[in-house]
Amino acid sequence: MKRVKIDLEFIFRASPTIIYKFLTTPSCLVRWFCDEVDIEGDTYTFVWEGSEEVAEMIDDIEDERIRFKWEDAEDDDEYLEFQMSKSPVTGETIVIITDFCDEDEVDDQRQLWESQFKVLRQETGG
Repeated sequence: MKRVKIDLEFIFRASPTIIYKFLTTPSCLVRWFCDEVDIEGDTYTFVWEGSEEVAEMIDDIEDERIRFKWEDAEDDDEYLEFQMSKSPVTGETIVIITDFCDEDEVDDQRQLWESQFKVLRQETGG
């Protein structure tokens, strides 16, 4: 199955600093993203329903961008990225996610991220 890149955009009232904290700290990640997480240096071990996935943080610009590379990614060019920026007009935080999935799973992947970010929005207060 062909792998495709997807980009999703979400708007938050919370600042980039708060969003960044929810993307990088174990106590915040378990509130919206995974069941458990262990961080050793740049290696993140995420756990969902007892299943582990390991990712390396390969790019980190505080309050701006985080990029992870999954250890078991099929393609070396695949990654999971969160970009944060502040809208100059509204002052809201724009979060753009870049992810990869099989082309027949695009709708499911979008729904998953929408669901996850709904929880993140609740956790960050907007």
